[in-house]
Amino acid sequence: MVSIPQAWCNAIPALGVTLAPDLPSPRSAPSGITLQIPPSLVRQELTREPSVPIPPAVLERYRQWRPTPLVRAHQLESALGTGCRLYYKYEGGNISGSHKLNTAVAQAYYYHRAGATYLTVGTGAGQWGTAVAAACAMFGMKCRVYMVRSSYEAKPHRRTIMEMLGATVIVSPSSRTAVGRAELHDHPDSTGSLSLALAEALEDTAEPGTLFCTGSGETYSLLHQTVIGLEAQEQLAELGDRADVVIGSLGGGSNFGGLALPFLGAAALGGPAVRCVSVESMACPKLTRGHFAYDFTDASGLAPLQKMYTLGHSFAPPSMHAGGLRYHGTAKLISALYDEGSIDAAAYSQRDVFGSAVLFARTEGTTPAPESAHAIHGATMVAAAADRQGVSRAVVFGVSGHGMFDMAAYRSYLDGTMVDSIVSDEAIARSLADLPPQPAEITSR
Repeated sequence: MVSIPQAWCNAIPALGVTLAPDLPSPRSAPSGITLQIPPSLVRQELTREPSVPIPPAVLERYRQWRPTPLVRAHQLESALGTGCRLYYKYEGGNISGSHKLNTAVAQAYYYHRAGATYLTVGTGAGQWGTAVAAACAMFGMKCRVYMVRSSYEAKPHRRTIMEMLGATVIVSPSSRTAVGRAELHDHPDSTGSLSLALAEALEDTAEPGTLFCTGSGETYSLLHQTVIGLEAQEQLAELGDRADVVIGSLGGGSNFGGLALPFLGAAALGGPAVRCVSVESMACPKLTRGHFAYDFTDASGLAPLQKMYTLGHSFAPPSMHAGGLRYHGTAKLISALYDEGSIDAAAYSQRDVFGSAVLFARTEGTTPAPESAHAIHGATMVAAAADRQGVSRAVVFGVSGHGMFDMAAYRSYLDGTMVDSIVSDEAIARSLADLPPQPAEITSR
C-alpha cells in the first residue's frame, strides 16, 4: 500500500544544478506595495538538504486526497497499438481539480503561520486561483483572485467554485489597480495575460495582513509538488516496473517538476537513467523558442528579477484553450536544468493536443484538462517513436487535472472551429525586446 510521503524531495543537491541568484527589481514599488514571502518558504527556496519534512497540519490536509492513483493506461495502449507501457499519475481528484492544491495548501499554511489574513493571487485558467481559495478556506484566511479575462469569460464555473470557497474573483485587467487601468487605457479590448493578473494581485496588497501569494513556479513550490513523483516511484516499484521516460506539461513548471524531480534526483544518485520531457504549447513556447535571461516575473516588474527561459514579461500569447500554459516564463529550476541539458522539451499545436485528449477520454474514461492533454500527446509521440525503433519503454506522464470546466474548449474541437494558435517569430521578438538590461556575469549560488 502506497503511503503519503512524509517529506518533500529536494533534488537540487543530487543534481548539482546551479541557480543564478535573484536580483532586485530596478523599479520602485508604489507606497504600500510589498513582496513579503514567509521566512520558512525562503529557507525552503535556499536549502540544500535532500529532504524537507512536511508539517503535520499539511499532511492532515493531504490525506483528504493523497495518495493519488498511478494508472496503467491499457486501453490507450491498445488504441495506439503501442508496445510501450503507459502510466498516468492522476492529480484531478481534489476540490481544486488539479495538482496545484499540493503547494497551495503548503503555502497557505506558511503564510498563515507568518500572520497573513488575506492572500491575493493571479490566475490564468483558474486552477491556481481555485487551489489558493481552497487552501485559504482550510486555514481561515480570505482570498482575492485576479483571473485573466479570456479564461474568466470562457470558464465561468471556475469563478463559481472560487466564490463558493469564499474567494473574491476579479477579472483582469481591472480598473481596481494602476497596472490594470493602464492596460485598459492602452488596450480597451485586452483579454489579459497571466503576467498582468500577477501584477494586479501584487499591487493589491495595501490592506494590513494582505500578502501576495507568488504562485506555482518558485523553487519551494516545485519542492511541494514532489509528492507526485515520490508516490509514482513507490507505485511503480509495487508494480515491478521503473520509468524510462517521464513527461509533464509545462506552464510555470510545478507540474512537470513535481513529477520529474524525484526521478531525476534518484538517477543522479546512481539509480536507473530516465529521460524527462516537458511539453508546452506552440502558442507559448518558452523552452523551445524563448531566451534564457533575467526577466520580470510579472508585468509590473516589482518582484525580483529571475533568470529563466522567457518569452518576455510583456508577451501575450494568442488565443489558446490551455490557459494554465499561458505564463511567459519558466521556473528558474526547470530553466537551469534545460540549459544544462538535463531535460528535454517539446511543443505541440492545439488541435493535435486535443485530438489526444479526446482519445484519452474515450479510452481511459477520464476527461483531462487541456494543460494535461499536452503531456498525454507527448506520451503518444514518445510511444510512437519507441515503436518505430522497435523498443518498449515505460512512459509515465502527469494528468495534472480534470477538464470538466473546459467543455467549451472540447466543443470547439469537436465542432471543428478550434484553430492552431502558433505564435509568430515577430511577436516573440517584440516581447523579448522588452527584456530588462542584463547584468554582467554573476556567480551562481
